[in-house]
Amino acid sequence: MRVPNFAAFDETGNLYVTDSGEWGDDDGLVYRIAPGGATEIWTEATPRFPNGCCLSASGGALLVVESRGRAVVRVPIEDDGSSGRPERLVDLTGSQPDGIALAEDGTMFVGCYRPDRIYRIEPDGTVGVFAEDPDGVVLNQPANIAFLGPNRDRLVVSSLGGWSLMAAPAGTRGLALHYPTF
Repeated sequence: MRVPNFAAFDETGNLYVTDSGEWGDDDGLVYRIAPGGATEIWTEATPRFPNGCCLSASGGALLVVESRGRAVVRVPIEDDGSSGRPERLVDLTGSQPDGIALAEDGTMFVGCYRPDRIYRIEPDGTVGVFAEDPDGVVLNQPANIAFLGPNRDRLVVSSLGGWSLMAAPAGTRGLALHYPTF
């Protein structure tokens, strides 16, 4: 792995890891690490700096943020575990998306390194702004994003420029994550 960036487990314990590659070279990919440790390149079809990722609610796809592609793409997980053909779900031209978290109802939250913004993307694809910091003082390069709390109803986002974590009520519950068992 050259630039491992973000990871997500599926329900069977496979770990999907984005490897962003070199900025501008469009050479990113996604690895899949099986519970026993076997590692393979799962897809090279998301080359434009794959960054944040999460599983879809059904577990049948991996949602990947392509930072240089300015988009969220959906990569189907085929019955045999291989990757299917990616489809662009959301165009975020004009921003540099970074991290993603999924709510139980299918709403996506995407942290954007630039501009300092968190998008809220409804299940029907409508893109809205959940939080914005035009001065870059509070959010300051928001990147990875996740739900937290006993009810998974708060969002936490890393502030790369501020070297801190910011949290706020999400107005919805986050999708439960999968964890491996040993």
